[in-house]
Amino acid sequence: MSSVEPLKARRLYLLLRDRILSGEAGPETRLPSEPSLAAEHGVSRVTVRRALDKLATDGMIERRPGSGTFVSGRVTGAPVVADFSNVLTHLVEMGRRTDVRLLSFGYVVPAPTLVEGLKLGPGERVQRSVRVRLIDGQPFSYLVTHVPERIGISYSEADLASTPLLALLERSGIVAERASQTISATLASPDIAEALGLEIGSPLLSLTRIVYGPDGEGVEHLHALYRPDRYSFQMELERAGGARARRWAPVPSRPSEVNDADLVQGARDARN
Repeated sequence: MSSVEPLKARRLYLLLRDRILSGEAGPETRLPSEPSLAAEHGVSRVTVRRALDKLATDGMIERRPGSGTFVSGRVTGAPVVADFSNVLTHLVEMGRRTDVRLLSFGYVVPAPTLVEGLKLGPGERVQRSVRVRLIDGQPFSYLVTHVPERIGISYSEADLASTPLLALLERSGIVAERASQTISATLASPDIAEALGLEIGSPLLSLTRIVYGPDGEGVEHLHALYRPDRYSFQMELERAGGARARRWAPVPSRPSEVNDADLVQGARDARN
């Protein structure tokens, strides 16, 4: 089979997926037949079947023998949207609505970039964990966190598999005062693609965040990779500055209504 066919199947998959996520093809909508889709998009039925197989694997469509192919009633229409300008509060809110899969947990010698970013002392180790977060059982983020060993020993592997990291840090008496983060884009490597249910080389949102305590020392280094079809960032902006220096500035966030009692695990969204 031509090497072009998988690319055509991928394009058709993305097209149909976007129709479903946008609501253009709502829950329980019957999709055109395989011959109709093949004719409409100028591809073979094998290509159509590949695209539909991927949608079925993602839980976005259901094949009903004798009736046709229908959009699943369980499809979540919009990706998780994180408040870019109020990161730490949003982490607490997100901690209520996801499941987590802990892939690894241990203590390691930090790389020079971690030593510098977390302001570690000579010979200080870090606790390293790798987790995948899921919405409705579907993976959407791959998280690699490093915490200074003196902080990491305050919680166990079992704790991290069931409780948001920010909640564990606060339980240990750590105060998250501020954070510095960078957002870019990258491509999925083989291991990350497998963990997130993607093809190798798929585009990902990449976020690196360092959280600091009141004394200015780093308490957490996070490298997070997100599926862009299931997660996005949002910032509210307003016009500010004088007449000759008008610019867009973040809208100040309102005081959070979230408290420590809200740090519970729930069913949907992202936590850290």
